[in-house]
Amino acid sequence: MPDSFDVVVIGGGPAGYPAAIRAAQNKLSVACIDEWKNREGLAVFGGTCLNVGCIPSKALLESSELYHRLREEFAVHGIRTRKGGIIKASTQGILALFKAGGVTPLQGHGKLLPGKRVQFTAHDGSQRELSAKHVVLASGSVPMELRSAPFDGKYILDSCGALDLDAVPKRLGVIGAGVIGLELGSVWRRLGSELTVLEALPDFLPILDQQVAKEALRQFKKQGFDIRLGAKVTGAKIEGDAVTVTYSDAQGSQSLTLDKLIVAIGRRPFTRDLLASGTGVELDERGFIKVDHECRTGVEGVWAVGDCVRGPMLAHKGKEEGVTVADLIAGHFAEVNYKTVPSVIYTAPEIAWVGLTEEQVKASGRAYKVGVFPFLASGRARAMEQTQGFVKLIAAQDDDEILGVHIIGPLAGELIAEAVLAMEYSASSEDLQRTMHAHPTLSEALHEAALAADKRAIDFVNR
Repeated sequence: MPDSFDVVVIGGGPAGYPAAIRAAQNKLSVACIDEWKNREGLAVFGGTCLNVGCIPSKALLESSELYHRLREEFAVHGIRTRKGGIIKASTQGILALFKAGGVTPLQGHGKLLPGKRVQFTAHDGSQRELSAKHVVLASGSVPMELRSAPFDGKYILDSCGALDLDAVPKRLGVIGAGVIGLELGSVWRRLGSELTVLEALPDFLPILDQQVAKEALRQFKKQGFDIRLGAKVTGAKIEGDAVTVTYSDAQGSQSLTLDKLIVAIGRRPFTRDLLASGTGVELDERGFIKVDHECRTGVEGVWAVGDCVRGPMLAHKGKEEGVTVADLIAGHFAEVNYKTVPSVIYTAPEIAWVGLTEEQVKASGRAYKVGVFPFLASGRARAMEQTQGFVKLIAAQDDDEILGVHIIGPLAGELIAEAVLAMEYSASSEDLQRTMHAHPTLSEALHEAALAADKRAIDFVNR
């Protein structure tokens, strides 16, 4: 096996492995290092997303939703077995892609040394030093810990542990009403847990368009979520087989007794033992690797992508960065359009958005118009018995450019793709108005929202 490569990628998650595959497609010699081991102690690629993040959480969300809606199918669906099978197929699929593409897989720890050299430590402790013309750092992120509620792996859990509970806790608490907290809370609430969500911020989902956030809060409360805003956790003490959580809110000091507590306050970049002294690669005050718009670290031939750099910690954002860097290394034109990065919360109803919120457009001072179409007026949504929510489109008043699209409702994560594509081409709301949509489909809701922006909706009263 050679010790010299055109490209060495450190990290085999959704930012690293696409970078390796695209670099290989560009006829470069590539190695990809990843140190992940699964629950069985086997070395696997895929990082957080495939092993304990995006993929398993969505498997549980899908299964728990079916369980919630069709309880008699529970035994057939087999929630835990299904999750494990999906993870195994996904991680093995990366190895198959590496083999087909000519990427050298190295399972263990990678550490950047000065001079674009990489120290590779295999899981058996043996070491090799690799040299490369280019090194891509894609080390990912890990859950943040709360000082007042440190993880113990049994009663106080991070997002990874929350996916591996072997029984449904009767009383479940979640600290953090963000994307991860709401998704994990949804899983166990559907399966029967009494769910309490503690959020330190006074507003619910402030990153969302606030019309969507208000609707989301209403829907979650209908589902039995006990969401307490402005609740700052001050301590968590394990007593017997329970956890007593103390927090303060507008009413003063409060306490809550739970069977399990999930801490989901966000993630931080994982750069432990990634950089030897003298590499020249810098970290910012929050621990992210400093990069420019093209993911260059400032050290010639060293790049960084994914969760370990600035921007939203999203698998698809990391993937686009990885592919872009691989193309730039090969001398091709490539860029990431950070204005059209979609976000999705995979709850029920799903929440998805791209571009600016109404609050952001208003703050910019630009004149705008808004079109809203409720799924209650969608024939397909009514047939699916999923009429909660709406599509909201924001467009500029002067040139009609679409500035943002926000969806809460069935399959929002799928529907947002049309909005992303439209905005990638700087489309106007009229462009969507004049685009024929099949009937009956959920996508008609986006069509009607575009029409509503000019008070021309067909299937809903224009206001």
